[in-house]
Amino acid sequence: MALLALTSLATHLTAGAGFTAQSFALGGVVATKLVPSLLFGPLAGVLADRFDRRKVMVTCDLAKFVLLLSIPFVGQLWWLLVVTLLLELCTMFWIPAKDAAVPNLLRSPAQMESAAQLGLLVTYGVAVVGGAGLFALVSKAGPMFGADQETTVYAALCLNGFAFLLSALVVYFAIPEISGRATEAERQQAPPSLLYLLRDGYTYVVRTPLVRGLVVGVVGAFTAGGTVIATAKLYASSLGGGDAAYSILFASVFAGLAAGMAVGPVLARQVPHRRLFGSAIVGAGVSLVVVAVAVHLFMAIAAVLVVGAFAGIAFLTGLTIIGTEVADGIRGRVNAFVQSLVRLVLLGAMSVVPVVVGVVATRTVTVGDTALLVDGTRFVLAGAGVLAAAVGVVARRQMTEEGSS
Repeated sequence: MALLALTSLATHLTAGAGFTAQSFALGGVVATKLVPSLLFGPLAGVLADRFDRRKVMVTCDLAKFVLLLSIPFVGQLWWLLVVTLLLELCTMFWIPAKDAAVPNLLRSPAQMESAAQLGLLVTYGVAVVGGAGLFALVSKAGPMFGADQETTVYAALCLNGFAFLLSALVVYFAIPEISGRATEAERQQAPPSLLYLLRDGYTYVVRTPLVRGLVVGVVGAFTAGGTVIATAKLYASSLGGGDAAYSILFASVFAGLAAGMAVGPVLARQVPHRRLFGSAIVGAGVSLVVVAVAVHLFMAIAAVLVVGAFAGIAFLTGLTIIGTEVADGIRGRVNAFVQSLVRLVLLGAMSVVPVVVGVVATRTVTVGDTALLVDGTRFVLAGAGVLAAAVGVVARRQMTEEGSS
């Protein structure tokens, strides 16, 4: 919910400066989230392991609580960007401490895989959809109590802040088992940086047609998904929607992603993995073009769900291909490379796309007796859709160089 509220507030604070300023502010918020993980990821993980994990998590949650509650009192874009940066730094300490503490909460090592799956479900499913739904609810409830849009977003930020306070209290008083420090051996196994994973995986990728096609496809699929997320706020406004519509579009991407991952194994029984992977990316691109030409919010939501579903099918199929067709000795590196690339492409698209949207001129298109305002979001979505579809075709050709699945 914090990401939705922060990006929404960025557009509200620059509302009087025009569409271009809003686009740059939106891109600035997301870019600010990207910088810490690129520069300080390994350092945060190592430092977090040197202290009591429970105290690290509690300190980070309390810091997030204070930072989020400070935003309404300052009410300036520069402070919003500073808070976004500090929140991301806190998250970078919190996540490795949490991940390292999970084994201490399990009864046996055999439960580790189930715990990891549950963590992914909560992180990318329940948390995203629940946070978006709660933000939509707050956005709708605010005007009922006479609050304007900016005040409503401030309320959402404060609500999110108190959620972090509750998390800190629960971790400190109810889960003492989280406490512990990493051993020297564990510290030596600290995860490498995103840049290191990208560089390490690149040398293998360029030499292997299968993995090269897989990587090309992943870039296309998540460029499509990232473009939807990046343009959702401004796109919702072009359809006459507000913050509630924005949060619904945001949640629809991840709801579609989950649906695609559920349907993917069923389709894989009928279609070879390599063919399914490329076809899913083409489907995501075509669906994104439909999003670009949508004239109604419900049509847009349906199309966004389909984009997410195709991206989910492609992602799950890609991971399956890695697990079944990549040699065991290099599988870990390829997995790390693909996962890192997904993160980089998503955050990169979310930071660059709003800036591109801001420099594209707005036009009015007349369809019959109806005048439609066509802003930069439409052109960017259409362009990303065509690009993703083309990438899907290229990926399929690359992957079939080594034979069909």
